[in-house]
Amino acid sequence: MTAPLVNTSSTGSDWAQYLRERLADASGRNRELETGDHILNPDLGPYARWEGPPRDAAVLIGLVDGRDGPNVILTQRTGHLNSHAGQIALPGGKIDPQDEGPVAAALREAEEEIGLQPRRVELLGSLAPYLTGSGYRVVPVVGAVTEATALRPNPEEVDDIFEVPLAFLMDPANHQKLSRNWEGRRRYFYAMPFGERYIWGVTAGIIHSFYETVCR
Repeated sequence: MTAPLVNTSSTGSDWAQYLRERLADASGRNRELETGDHILNPDLGPYARWEGPPRDAAVLIGLVDGRDGPNVILTQRTGHLNSHAGQIALPGGKIDPQDEGPVAAALREAEEEIGLQPRRVELLGSLAPYLTGSGYRVVPVVGAVTEATALRPNPEEVDDIFEVPLAFLMDPANHQKLSRNWEGRRRYFYAMPFGERYIWGVTAGIIHSFYETVCR
């Protein structure tokens, strides 16, 4: 991993500028590239559990200054949701007709889910779309966040808000490749356990894509 992201003496402007430059360098490739669950499971296809056209969605990879460098803001979803109940997630959701693209959707969802006001997000760039087995085409939007202490979970969707050091998430040694049986097939996925938090599935896959984009 490159020093500006893990140097404990670096300022927010240092790592934000580094990420902005790396994401800009990758923007041309991102127009042609798609990542997703199918990269580890090519025999299942990009939308293994969905028939019909993909549904557009966006998530926010929100980064905030921490004691030893930037942290990523993550959520623990409530247990009563219809999909991905209780799982670790990035703030985000479907792109609505009134949204002016993925950035607007990611910022709107972040405000609805964790009370993050769009004016407190400095946009740094975005990753290649991530295709999920459940039929979503997700655009991860990357932004530097100020005043993260004011965040509050929407109890209808979020049980908890927490942070994980970016240095931990960008260390490939923490990217476990695991598998489980699904409809008689072996399905592979990434997992990044962090203490009592079990980051896996689409969230871990998007984080791995972030690593591939800015650290390789």
